[in-house]
Amino acid sequence: MLKKIVITGGPGTGKTSLINQLENKGFQCMHEISREVILKAKEEGIDQLFLEDPILFSKKLLEGRLNQFHEGNNSKNNILFYDRGLPDITAYMDYLGTSYPKSFLNTCIENRYQKVFILPPWEDIYMQDNERYETFIEAKNIYSYLISSYKKYNYEIHEIPLGSIEQRIEYILDQINTDIID
Repeated sequence: MLKKIVITGGPGTGKTSLINQLENKGFQCMHEISREVILKAKEEGIDQLFLEDPILFSKKLLEGRLNQFHEGNNSKNNILFYDRGLPDITAYMDYLGTSYPKSFLNTCIENRYQKVFILPPWEDIYMQDNERYETFIEAKNIYSYLISSYKKYNYEIHEIPLGSIEQRIEYILDQINTDIID
């Protein structure tokens, strides 16, 4: 049976590096799409779509992540990793204090992952860039909203300890293997 596994966390916690290394080890991974949405909006003259029109930005993310979720059903692998999941969208909307359509909630309820891992804020590796505008303090707040969001959808969240990419991968794989044995 296919296990859809989310790796999430606030900005700058090492998600992309972790996903890239999992992929290098032969695991199938669905990559984060928010940077694509941001860059496309910039091409259309919108500097910060997430800040200027959070509902439109979130709808585009929801559509893209839902497509990824369904694409995963065609996976020939037993394990599929996602760089962020559907509940990340409502977490960010809650963080902003922006209301959103009930369809967002329903999408998160109806499309479930088998396991959720979260990377905690880590100041030593945190860096801002053109698409990551949040301060480290804001990243810590987002982390709290991510935990709340996943708990709202009744997920058990596994916090990945700080450490090298290899140590983090070892933790994830140990947790997955424990589930298979249990």
